[in-house]
Amino acid sequence: MIDISIVIPLFNEEESLPELSAWIERVMQANKFSYEVIMIDDGSTDSSWNVVETLRNTNTNIKGIKFQRNYGKSAALNEGFKAAQGEVIITMDADMQDSPDEIPELRRMIVEEGYDMVSGWKKKRYDNTLTKNIPSKLFNAAARKSSGIKLHDFNCGLKSYRKKVIKSIEVYGEMHRYIPILAKWAGFRKIGEKVVEHRARKYGVTKFGWERFINGFLDLFSIMFVGKFGKRPMHFFGLWGSIVFFSGFIIWAYLFIAKFAFQKYNMTDRPLFYVGIISLVIGVQLFLAGFLGELIARNSSERNSYLIEEKQGL
Repeated sequence: MIDISIVIPLFNEEESLPELSAWIERVMQANKFSYEVIMIDDGSTDSSWNVVETLRNTNTNIKGIKFQRNYGKSAALNEGFKAAQGEVIITMDADMQDSPDEIPELRRMIVEEGYDMVSGWKKKRYDNTLTKNIPSKLFNAAARKSSGIKLHDFNCGLKSYRKKVIKSIEVYGEMHRYIPILAKWAGFRKIGEKVVEHRARKYGVTKFGWERFINGFLDLFSIMFVGKFGKRPMHFFGLWGSIVFFSGFIIWAYLFIAKFAFQKYNMTDRPLFYVGIISLVIGVQLFLAGFLGELIARNSSERNSYLIEEKQGL
């Protein structure tokens, strides 16, 4: 049994990889852990994959997966999770902003304290306040409120997991920000937090732009919906379909009674008539959406299919 699997997604990080891998090796040897490092090259356009191959030649604990093109961090994590064999899985970024010195304590919290998952909290950050820190606080507040999980930093790349957790969840799209929520929906309730060091970026530039802020909120809405109604979409669409359809029926009943009881207006002369008919149509459509959702819910065979060009050690 391997003690620790370290899963590292990377994109154009050729400069940081040798230093990062050497640091990880020192920590593993000092603590006498058996380990593997799985580096997932997410379609880098620099020499990152060549560096991974070179590192593996000197350290067989390093393994690699190379995507044929860029799919995103969630895809890289999902493939790394499928390949990981360690008792505890650690995820960290490749940009040297996460410290490998945090690994022993993150593992201890899983093994000795019985946590299913421990998320890092970068309490002191070196990112730009306006473009990263403030939006992150808004994301985290929204995620805490909607999920009920009391974490300060959902999106921290440095996390530890019990093996059963990562084998029970599926990370796709841009859902890597909300892995704690995926874990909770999978039935893992003991989710902890640890203050970790956040280091200033030493090499390269950040790979995230403004679009991630909009995507973050959209992903949160999506994951909350899938978590609650992914296996029973009719409960959502059927409820609202019933409400809207019944509202339209009440409007039509009122207009029908008003026409024959008071004979003041023709039904089609009232603007309310069109509100009623639209409500009936929308109600039926919501019902149909619910039925279709029940048929196709989470059955897409291509959702996590990625073109992998090459593997090393796997």
